[in-house]
Amino acid sequence: MALFGRRKKTDDHSDDAKPQTGTPDPEAPETDVDVAEAPGLAPREGEDSGPGGDAASGADSAEEPVPHVNISVSTYGAPRTAPSAPAAQPSASTPAPRTLGPAEAPAPSQTVPGLPDNGLVIQALRKLPDKPESLDLIHVARQLLQGQLFLRIKGDARQLLSEGAQLPLAVATVGEKQYVLAFSGGAALQASVAADGDQQTSAVAQPAATVLRHVVTGTYAGIIIDPSSAPARAVIPRELIERMLDQADPNALVKHLLAGPRTAATGAEIVAAMPGARLWVAVNETPDGKVGVAEARANGERLLQVFTHPLEVAAIGRGDKAAPITADRLGAALAADTALAGILVDAAGPWIRLGREDLGPILP
Repeated sequence: MALFGRRKKTDDHSDDAKPQTGTPDPEAPETDVDVAEAPGLAPREGEDSGPGGDAASGADSAEEPVPHVNISVSTYGAPRTAPSAPAAQPSASTPAPRTLGPAEAPAPSQTVPGLPDNGLVIQALRKLPDKPESLDLIHVARQLLQGQLFLRIKGDARQLLSEGAQLPLAVATVGEKQYVLAFSGGAALQASVAADGDQQTSAVAQPAATVLRHVVTGTYAGIIIDPSSAPARAVIPRELIERMLDQADPNALVKHLLAGPRTAATGAEIVAAMPGARLWVAVNETPDGKVGVAEARANGERLLQVFTHPLEVAAIGRGDKAAPITADRLGAALAADTALAGILVDAAGPWIRLGREDLGPILP
């Protein structure tokens, strides 16, 4: 059912709900996300592809595979309790390992009965500092690619829908710009009502991606998440939303599976979804001019890092670029380098480790 009526770009949204007190300053830091061409992932014939202390797979170009080069390492899982030898100190050209985010999403919750929370968005908002930087907003934005958000409606949403009327959304107006107000759950909605005292409103839940698409099909300048819940609130500018949607997997099935409750079948479901999904790897240039592809390591195990969206690459905070990769090419890379134990998907979390035993359907 369509909840949003189409507006002409010249409409002034005069029927939208009035902005409320506590609306944050909509000026947001730059949140650019770099995208690169995908490099080759297999080593040259006759050259060593083994661990050798390297931190990444690498290539000089998309056409010609090259040996592994060192760009970045993430660590995951529990550290070794008794290492056999002292750990070597990293050289000046070797990036320090980075610890991954949480493996699983928060358990489903309803702060207000009947209003399911978007736990990942709430978690990202609660980590925001008083003055968010670009990376802080990226962590919020990447979680808007899953789950649902609530929209505040002026009047009774059910009655308006039954009448076929357009839903007047609550917006914040700053100068000549308008921002859609969206909410991560019941607590944020309650804070909004308490802030402006307007009891003649209701709420509707929509997939977060649907809300984002509504923002960019109109003339809105962006979206404000949980405007009355400072400091756990964020402004996502239109320009970032446009890039998010342009680079997003239309089905986002892998992302949704990662964000959902884990079962014994989750790994197999993610692998089954990969051939139809948009996938990415993290690449960067080394000091000697080669291009490397990021890996994760723990206890001597090497995993190729795979991502569901360029924002997931940016969230690692290494300055890597996102390069697209297909499931077929990913399988070929694993087949070419038998020292790779598998893949790690969305290292910033929620993440999942998939070993070779799990990846049979995409291996050649």
